[in-house]
Amino acid sequence: MNAPLPNLTHWAERVDIAAAFRWTARLNLHEAVANHFSLAVNEAGSRFLINPNGRHFSRITASSLVEIDANDPETMQRPDAPDPTAWGLHGAIHRALPHARCVMHVHSIHATVLASLADSRLPAIDQNTAMFFGRHVVDDHYGGMAFEEEGARCAAMLADPKITTMIMGNHGVLVVGQTVAEAFNRLYYFERAAETYIRALQTGQKLRVLPDTVAEKTAREWEDYPGFAEAHLREMKAILDEEGSTYAA
Repeated sequence: MNAPLPNLTHWAERVDIAAAFRWTARLNLHEAVANHFSLAVNEAGSRFLINPNGRHFSRITASSLVEIDANDPETMQRPDAPDPTAWGLHGAIHRALPHARCVMHVHSIHATVLASLADSRLPAIDQNTAMFFGRHVVDDHYGGMAFEEEGARCAAMLADPKITTMIMGNHGVLVVGQTVAEAFNRLYYFERAAETYIRALQTGQKLRVLPDTVAEKTAREWEDYPGFAEAHLREMKAILDEEGSTYAA
């Protein structure tokens, strides 16, 4: 890992989220120069790091991340102002929800297919889908791009700390977590879970849905599994480091 650059704070957090951007691009979960990840860096959760406007996920570095304050009304006047929809959605969440430390929003293929169905709920049909049992909410009232009004509406739907994932109807998916590792692991597994469900539907066969008691037990076991998300992020960074990636620059 590269040494911290002068005048940049929260270096370890910057490196972690930069790695998540790079890996998201590798898995093709990103979309053009849209989509955004953010990470709170103060106790109140209002100050956060976010990707610079118009930068491809595969080119994000630790030093390129922008630090902004959700309570600063002059943010969009800055020369390094974030994308307006990033400000609208992520700003609203960090302004209202201190528990949502890390926020990741993408338009990944299978999550967006799920979000396009009339019934976008994710049933617990395997171990991965069970991770989200009772922990996801479906937004059935898409109102256009996520500028400030739409962002505030979405933030209100995540007020319950138990809800970690929002299936954004007609839009994509958003996950929250306490750390980059937790949020990215959740994002990765949601896309896998959505793919499993979509492929299962394509068979036309009856689904083997888990009983609620087993699904809830499995979801709790995922939450309590020691060090899994941290190991996932650590190994991603190790692979990037071995390849000579510039993410930590």
